[in-house]
Amino acid sequence: MSRVSLAGARTLFYKEVLRFWKVSFQTVAAPVLTAVLYLMIFGHVLEDHVKVYDSVGYTAFLIPGLVMMSVLQNAFANSSSSLIQSKITGNLVLLLVTPLSHRAWFLAYVGASMVRGLVVGSGVLAVTVWFAPPGLAQPLWALVFALLGAALMGSLGLIAGLWAEKFDQLAGFQNFIVMPMTFLAGVFYSIHSLPAVWQTVSHVNPFFYMIDGFRFGFFGVSDVSPWLSLAVVSGSLLVVSAATLRLLASGYKLRH
Repeated sequence: MSRVSLAGARTLFYKEVLRFWKVSFQTVAAPVLTAVLYLMIFGHVLEDHVKVYDSVGYTAFLIPGLVMMSVLQNAFANSSSSLIQSKITGNLVLLLVTPLSHRAWFLAYVGASMVRGLVVGSGVLAVTVWFAPPGLAQPLWALVFALLGAALMGSLGLIAGLWAEKFDQLAGFQNFIVMPMTFLAGVFYSIHSLPAVWQTVSHVNPFFYMIDGFRFGFFGVSDVSPWLSLAVVSGSLLVVSAATLRLLASGYKLRH
């Protein structure tokens, strides 16, 4: 049975990757273009006015933030949109009658979300690096935070997809939770430039640790210790993954 479940997980993973890749102009090219526009606007306006680290210009500082923001948002969008679409169209029943375990569902959906997030992030990096090559001081740190962040958001996307019954509910989850937490996580600024109260708010935002740890991989400097960021992100991933597996195992809003 475990071999059947593993084979099914691979098939579902392939199906989920193929799903977003078939519309890659929308799911990959469009987010890359959005990130480039952010870079051109903010980089052009603030390059000569904002100094973050001593040896790092603002445009170079901005690039890792945009890359990680793209990874997080697209990993979330992949699992959440796929699940809500299957629920609304009714083809989710085709998965429910298979012998797939809840762990197989989790591996397939989260794995595909990681692939989409990393593909989009790589595209953003490949395009934006021409504006101001940021370098990679600690590439392993950057890779670890990209993988953990994509997995965390893919798992969170599953929770959103399970909870939502309509597309507007899913949009509300993304617009009122994911988007604000991403934009307030230091994508466009260092938290040291904020008033004390907003620095405190940033420190309770797990998205901040994902982006700050990822940025450490580029410059070797960060707003907080990368080990603290690693602990927060890893702990958040464990909590969200456990909650997701629990919901999948119970069939929450899957079996009516």
